[in-house]
Amino acid sequence: MRYFVAVAEERHFGRAAARLHIAQPPLSQQIRRFEAELGEPLLYRTTRSVELAPAGEVLLERAREILAAVDAAIDDARRAARGEYGRLAIGFTGSVTYAMLPSLAASLRQELPGVTLDLRGELLTPAQVAQLRDGTLDLGLLRPPVHERDLSTEVLGSEPLVAVLPRSHPLADSEAVPLELLNGEPFVTYPSHFRSVLHDAVEDACAAHGFKPLAAHEVAETATLVSFVAAGLGVSLVPASVRNMTVQGAIYRPLADDTTRVELAAAWRRDDDRPMLARALDVIRRDLRAA
Repeated sequence: MRYFVAVAEERHFGRAAARLHIAQPPLSQQIRRFEAELGEPLLYRTTRSVELAPAGEVLLERAREILAAVDAAIDDARRAARGEYGRLAIGFTGSVTYAMLPSLAASLRQELPGVTLDLRGELLTPAQVAQLRDGTLDLGLLRPPVHERDLSTEVLGSEPLVAVLPRSHPLADSEAVPLELLNGEPFVTYPSHFRSVLHDAVEDACAAHGFKPLAAHEVAETATLVSFVAAGLGVSLVPASVRNMTVQGAIYRPLADDTTRVELAAAWRRDDDRPMLARALDVIRRDLRAA
């Protein structure tokens, strides 16, 4: 078909052969075989010119489309092999959804323009682990630990906890909040029944200061948690990156004399060796180092 297009466009076997970097006799033989296979002449030949037969005129238009599609398919296959083409579903734990998702989405789209991104925020670690295992997610940004042999994890960083208080709270104007002063306050917490990593981190931090938080409300979404605090339904502790989310009526304050830190990790299926995933991980590592 490529030989036919060259002859049809050049209207000359010699020029077509030169364009294709082959000798003229094999080119003529291939065109005759093509015509014999079709059972119709494609070209009218004279000693001085080559003209398209009716079948040749139709085939030339279709052949150009077919060859363009073949070239595009080959290009897409090569891009996919280089990790530049495909679809990638990435989950974000709730506490980093607002801090990281917008900037990472911009970086990933810039670095991987041929990759369709499916970005899913506000996912607790157990939900991400389940979706990684069933193939719904390809990559998760979550709070470790992850106890799944089928998944690989890589810790990307850690951050302290901060207090979230209603703007009217007596400690709202403090430079730092002594955690023990929140003993007896109603807490808005992450879920206990899903074994949220942050739920356990908050309980451990409070225990280190001599008390167990009084859970007044449990919510799975960080945005809802901060909104409940803003509404005066309680206080809470969240990772420091949540401060990027502004909710009117809520204020963030560092904790005094507390060393609790929560880690952020990437997780993916251990047998997923696609270049596309490796490139996305490189972008995420680079952006987090620069943050």
